Amino acid sequence: MIAEQENQEHKLALMKQEMEIIKRMSKIKHKIAVMSGKGGVGKSTVSVNIAAAFAKKGYKTGIMDADIHGPNVPKMFGVEGKNLKFDKEGIIPVETKEGIKVMSIGFLLPSQEAPVIWRGPAQTGAVKQFLAEINWDDLDLLIIDNPPGTGDIPLTILQSIPSLDGVVFVTTPQSVVQEDVEKSVNLVKNLNIPIIGIVENMSGFICPHCGNEVQIFGKDGGVQIADKMGINFLGRLPLDFNTPKASDIGTPIVIKEPEAEISFKMSDIVDKIEKIMKKGVIL
Repeated sequence: MIAEQENQEHKLALMKQEMEIIKRMSKIKHKIAVMSGKGGVGKSTVSVNIAAAFAKKGYKTGIMDADIHGPNVPKMFGVEGKNLKFDKEGIIPVETKEGIKVMSIGFLLPSQEAPVIWRGPAQTGAVKQFLAEINWDDLDLLIIDNPPGTGDIPLTILQSIPSLDGVVFVTTPQSVVQEDVEKSVNLVKNLNIPIIGIVENMSGFICPHCGNEVQIFGKDGGVQIADKMGINFLGRLPLDFNTPKASDIGTPIVIKEPEAEISFKMSDIVDKIEKIMKKGVIL
């Protein structure tokens, strides 16, 4: 009898949480999830710069760092170590100097080096709690930076956020990552969630001395995936030594170096995302 009552209370709590997520997310005009097939492709860097580029266009922007085991977004925005604040409306996201609202598990850790030793249910529970309790207020756009792959957290994000505008995939030109990206694309398709397109990161390096371009990681891996999977190819982002430097000092490259080639290419990609997001067009 007690177990049955506890089970009923648990179900009611989950229903209440789901209703709160719907309420929170309904206040946000556009919601985009960023995913990758595997780690090491620069997904978080791309997520941060997409958010920063939209903020430069006048969007009230937020970013949720859902990569629980590698929460790098606070450092990339220069807000690591900040303390979260709470009010009667819930958790107040940390705001960057650019006015971008940031939420990350990193704000809850005792130190930047502290590991997150949680099993799957604890991870998904934390993500749902974030979605239900963060007071984003009336954002124009929320970027959700997912962990790589097709595990519990990306699946929870995709299934929990109503009216998701779509997913942006990040890959590199290497053929070795292609199968992993295709698995992620198929997951999103099976859930009937729109795919905005794919970005090819680390696409060539232009020598600052001679101007020649070197394809360090190969060429056109992103294009090949887009063609095979029938999704939009959003563009290429070159390797740029200033990008990790910008991340290390907490300023996205599109803000720190607005005249850099990578910043122009990121702006082009964001323009395409905006067009698809607003009109649902196929490029």
